[in-house]
Amino acid sequence: MLESLGLDPVEERVYRFLVTTAEAEVTDLIGNLGIDAETAETVLISMRVRGLVRMVGPGRRRFTAVAPDIVLGSQLLRHQQALDWARREVDQLSEEYRDNARRRDAGRLVEVLPNRAVVREHLDHLQENARHEVLYLCRGRAVMPPVEENLAELDALRRGVEYRVIYERPLLEEQGMQANVAYGVKLGEQARAMPCLPVRLTVVDREVAVLPLVQEAGVSEPTAALVRGGQLLEALIALFEGCWERATPLRIAEDGALTEGTTPCPLGSDDLYLLSLLVAGIPDKSIATQLGVSQRTVQRRVSNIMELTGAQTRMQLAWRAATERWL
Repeated sequence: MLESLGLDPVEERVYRFLVTTAEAEVTDLIGNLGIDAETAETVLISMRVRGLVRMVGPGRRRFTAVAPDIVLGSQLLRHQQALDWARREVDQLSEEYRDNARRRDAGRLVEVLPNRAVVREHLDHLQENARHEVLYLCRGRAVMPPVEENLAELDALRRGVEYRVIYERPLLEEQGMQANVAYGVKLGEQARAMPCLPVRLTVVDREVAVLPLVQEAGVSEPTAALVRGGQLLEALIALFEGCWERATPLRIAEDGALTEGTTPCPLGSDDLYLLSLLVAGIPDKSIATQLGVSQRTVQRRVSNIMELTGAQTRMQLAWRAATERWL
């Protein structure tokens, strides 16, 4: 079992015996492990040189094992570091292989999903394997089920996967849809709304996208394109981000209902002006000079602003000011 750490089977037996007995002489190894004197001497000398055992007792004729967490733990750490390095190299080589394969064969970039069942199967699989984020443009007649029935999304949210969803407003007017969206927001989904969306779209980890294709009139089975990498995927992500910037946040009101719009700004005009200087990256000392106050006063006012807005750091304060559109 310890061969991966550099111990052959005989050395492992000797080391385990010494761990169990605390101390032993060469004759103890011969009698208990059934090895000859020459082998015992050779093994102990080798293990002593490598720091696995040390000599103790009168005349230093007895041997004891060095603590495993000291002598083997360091080797295990080096092995783990080597494995991590090798894993990163394999991931990089795999990505290069896929990129080269896609350049040689454009068919690898886009795959057509022929019917609703296949589309749903791929969407479930992508969500189950999502690591970082899932992006949705959600129009009417969406292929995905409601959040309450979408077990893959619920599991992904529990794993910490970020969901950003933009809903088309006519879809929110459908029966039961607002309650469904409110349920998702309570679970951690970030939701926004727009009057009209250009397409239905799902992007997972910025690596793969599902884009429904044109559905002919009278044709009940939808088809979709599965897009892996390339500039087409980058364009779809840019499309989502552009819509996200223009969309209005959806929130849960005190009565539990879904509401649309940003949170009212809790800051007065003076604090908003100070916040605009912070967001612009102006140092506290320069802000103090511009406002005609001390640097300590600037820092105190910034702390008050953070307390009013619920921000823990200045970066979080700037992010919230941008997302809530206070400036």
